[in-house]
Amino acid sequence: MSGFDGARSAAGRAVRDVVPPHGATMRELLRVGGGAVDLAAIDPRSTPGLPPVAAEGDGGRKAWAREQVRLLGAALGRQQEMLYAGAQAAAGRGAPAGATATADAAPGRGRPDRVLLVLQAMDCGGKDGTIRRVAGAMNPLGLHIRSFGPPTPRERRRGFLWRIRRALPPSGYVGVFNRSHYEDVLIARVESLVSEATWRARYDQINAFERELTGSGVRLLKVMLHISYAEQGERLLARLTDPTKHWKYHPSDLDSRARWGDYQAAYAEALSRCGTDAAPWHVVPADRKWYRDWAVAHLLRETFDDLDLGYPPADFDVAAERRRLRGG
Repeated sequence: MSGFDGARSAAGRAVRDVVPPHGATMRELLRVGGGAVDLAAIDPRSTPGLPPVAAEGDGGRKAWAREQVRLLGAALGRQQEMLYAGAQAAAGRGAPAGATATADAAPGRGRPDRVLLVLQAMDCGGKDGTIRRVAGAMNPLGLHIRSFGPPTPRERRRGFLWRIRRALPPSGYVGVFNRSHYEDVLIARVESLVSEATWRARYDQINAFERELTGSGVRLLKVMLHISYAEQGERLLARLTDPTKHWKYHPSDLDSRARWGDYQAAYAEALSRCGTDAAPWHVVPADRKWYRDWAVAHLLRETFDDLDLGYPPADFDVAAERRRLRGG
């Protein structure tokens, strides 16, 4: 067996060894919307969907979940490769590649050809860790990761969605947004960076934008990593205690923490107003990092499974190319 075939066989075994969530899919268990969202009713230390096969106690469950994330990573890598290969094959046959979703896809044109994971969380919520452990299992060749900090003066002049459009993943890619356009109805609201009339109008603008994306080849997966006030405090203290983590801390983090209730209210309204059938929101309890990674990995796998991906067929005579290779 060649190394290539061996890798394929290992990926197949990994898929067979993955244990599915208990009771329902993760998307069913973690989806919110269809009315007012009460974040206080969602326990950040809960573990929805964790199967009974997981070992007892946090230590045993952590080891089990991390092994499952490793196996899920192999499955995600294979699905990502198929997504990328399909786009590359289409580009080779004359379809445009590398453009943004709104530029190269017409609404209703068929199967989505890119995936976009949107991650939102309070400070210390685990966005970086999730990207490192879940998206990190995929091939960097087909990944498109973008982080969003405060907008520049140029970006502010262009409107809040301008920089988001420029950051959309190309065809065949898996995009990951570390923060996103939702900051403009979260921090912009809580810190009074714009008028109330302005940020309230943005809910409808976001919904229209996401309808445009999902109609033009983007499969959206929106995830809020939900941590508790106590857990955030422990993680901030850990950053202050470890000199190698000081770069991740900013004094303004405590200013935001002082307005915890305001941010929770802003998140709840954003989840309620912008959770649609085409682009629903999922809330992942994130106090336990091992559960967070396991849940997001399953959410991504279920998203890929919906796309019914496969490797593109050869557009050349395979037998003839073999004969050429062998010199006959």
